[in-house]
Amino acid sequence: MFPLTLTPLNANVYTVHTAQGDHVGNLKRVGTVWKFKAIGYDAPGDVIPGGGPLTDRHNTVLQAPDAPTLNAALGAT
Repeated sequence: MFPLTLTPLNANVYTVHTAQGDHVGNLKRVGTVWKFKAIGYDAPGDVIPGGGPLTDRHNTVLQAPDAPTLNAALGAT
């Protein structure tokens, strides 16, 4: 699944994708910090907020949108 990549969506949101291109969450600016918001999908393709393979890392806080820092915070080795 790692490394994860960040793609800017707007000034306050980045999408987070696996090395295979799967969308697994978003990095959102909340006040002055950035929070990882896990995303999963059910069989029909509906979004499951807080779900997916990184559900246990939902709401991980970062200081800035930085891919190496995100990977380290979410457990990539």
